[in-house]
Amino acid sequence: MFFKKQTSIDAIIVGLGNPGKKYEGTRHNAGFAALDHVAEKWGVRVTKAKFDALTGTGTAAGVKVLLMKPQTFMNLSGDAVRKAADFYKVPPERIIVLFDDISLAPGRLRIRKTGSAGGHNGIKSIIGNIGQDFPRVKIGVGEKPRPEYDLADWVLSRLTQAEKKAVEARYDDICGALELMMKGQFDTAMSRYNG
Repeated sequence: MFFKKQTSIDAIIVGLGNPGKKYEGTRHNAGFAALDHVAEKWGVRVTKAKFDALTGTGTAAGVKVLLMKPQTFMNLSGDAVRKAADFYKVPPERIIVLFDDISLAPGRLRIRKTGSAGGHNGIKSIIGNIGQDFPRVKIGVGEKPRPEYDLADWVLSRLTQAEKKAVEARYDDICGALELMMKGQFDTAMSRYNG
């Protein structure tokens, strides 16, 4: 089994986004939105303020999991992740991060075992805090319409109805991928859900 019973929590799943009403529905909040769906599906309430995040604990695929949405704003997400990881003594390879990726079309997923930040400030912050050896699920939110379009404006823009539908159609796949990843079945998760 990939996840050994070490503490009260076997795995941490982090959804990235920015807190507050004004950011709801933006491309950059795809991680928050996906985590909300995962929480609902697994019957976890992500409402407890802890580690500079909203958190909730539950069990999925036989694994005791902490779900978290950092409330630090994207660029400091790693601070919240490190606090939770230190508290529960969970190593990076058992921390799965859900986040938006502008190089993928809306509705495409890419599962990775490890990797660089690829210009994503939330991921940059997490790598700065715990290193880069954490698995991740990238959620496609679409490329900038033009090269000169400001990146910050783009990621803080809202998904269109069609894009939102395409992303939401993959939420159950994200749950399935997470369950496989938590059992250490990365290759199965990648072959089944990438693309």
